[in-house]
Amino acid sequence: MLALKHALSAKAKSNALIVLDKAEIAEPKTAQLRGKFSGLGLSNALIIDGVTLQENFVFAARNIPNVDVLPVQGINVYDILRRDKLVLTRAALEALEARFK
Repeated sequence: MLALKHALSAKAKSNALIVLDKAEIAEPKTAQLRGKFSGLGLSNALIIDGVTLQENFVFAARNIPNVDVLPVQGINVYDILRRDKLVLTRAALEALEARFK
């Protein structure tokens, strides 16, 4: 638990943490999602969503190199540290806050 807190803190201190309202996309189109990621400067990122993941988002993201998508229960230190950016949804943030209380 302490290692996870430290990894999250390190991302926040290095401005490598982004918070989004949700990780959803209308259609499972990789090109569309890649365009959105480019706009956010995400070329090497770990995206953590809530307990359930939207299928369209997962399908579109799985074809993008250096981008991983995990549900909040799958969050781990290794994946956080091996990606340049960490993206948390509001649902993931709320789940993590509850977990650390």
